[in-house]
Amino acid sequence: MNLLEYIPTVPDFPKPGIMFKDISPLLANQNAFSFAIDQLYDLSNTYDFDYVLGVESRGFIFATALAQISKKGLVLARKPNKLPKKVFSEKYGLEYGVDALEIQQDILPNKVNVLIIDDVLATGGTLLAAANLVKKTGANVVGTLALLEIVELMGREKLANENIQSSSLIQI
Repeated sequence: MNLLEYIPTVPDFPKPGIMFKDISPLLANQNAFSFAIDQLYDLSNTYDFDYVLGVESRGFIFATALAQISKKGLVLARKPNKLPKKVFSEKYGLEYGVDALEIQQDILPNKVNVLIIDDVLATGGTLLAAANLVKKTGANVVGTLALLEIVELMGREKLANENIQSSSLIQI
């Protein structure tokens, strides 16, 4: 199945010059979504992990499904001011600005292995911020996994420079 058929590009969203990859049609198609989750599960088997961390917001979708079928715990990296307890926070750059992620300080046991999941690997900033949050909790980052990788933005190289292994289901 060619999953790219279910991921149209929306020009100039959320800002002029950005070519947004819309995963909504993939999620709406039961066969495409199931196929994507099965393929991500197969990719995840190359990692030894105890928890899946989903990155807000679209990473939650894939992380939840992957945690369920792999029978692992699910942890969320949220946008600021969404979590009720003490948090670690990490700012990061986007193609079109600056944002931040947070994780509850006590959500992960020390030294457990965490696989980070997001929908798109672009510049690598979001996944690197999530990895830094995991490390702040005392847990280990075993790698990152994304549905789609925009190769020309070199996010994989940014992660590799920090000794973080990354995999993606689709590369464009």
